[in-house]
Amino acid sequence: MFLDNHTPVYLESIKEMLVEENINIIMAVTYPDFTHPKKLQRDRELEYLRHDIAICSELNIKYLRVLAGQAHPETSQKKGVLWATEYLKKASHISEKFNIQLVYEDHAKPSAWHYIDFSYPPDIFLEIFEGLKDTNIGINFDTGNISAYGLDPLTILQKIINIKEHGKFSPVAIGTGITPNKEIFRMLKKHGFSGWLCLEETTEPGKETIKNALAYVRRTWAEV
Repeated sequence: MFLDNHTPVYLESIKEMLVEENINIIMAVTYPDFTHPKKLQRDRELEYLRHDIAICSELNIKYLRVLAGQAHPETSQKKGVLWATEYLKKASHISEKFNIQLVYEDHAKPSAWHYIDFSYPPDIFLEIFEGLKDTNIGINFDTGNISAYGLDPLTILQKIINIKEHGKFSPVAIGTGITPNKEIFRMLKKHGFSGWLCLEETTEPGKETIKNALAYVRRTWAEV
């Protein structure tokens, strides 16, 4: 959504800007809708994702977050799980070619979509997770979405690790909400996790907000 096009001149300007700012982009996010009731649209979505994978390769982005799709009223849980698993597996073969790591997220409601994420309910997320175990697709575990759904993220994290108010999503500064960050970090360290932690800050614009959030994450990770 932040990239205007994929022309050589434009992408070269993006790469030059990243060098000037001394920034390495670790992860990009995209919105494949593999639970759409029409097969033709699901096929289109795979082509859109193929394009995004190529863009990540061009910009040396290591990870690309992917989703299952929207919770279309016409799509049953059984069919949605089947389609999401099928198309994510197809996407994994494309990502291997370009050496991009896809990471599947338990999302909520992006502004890019009409409906909430099909796998926002943790039971559906876990079912799709099980179907992807034989692929190279990783997990981008969103702790806040589990909390917002009204469940304990530690309980869900425990099932996939070998890899202000409940029921309402209200973004707050990290460390001030209901998500048990210390306990989550402790579990990650216990299981030898040494990958990237992705910080999603949506409370206020500005560098100071990001700096404060980063300081909290680094301090809390060190403490546990």
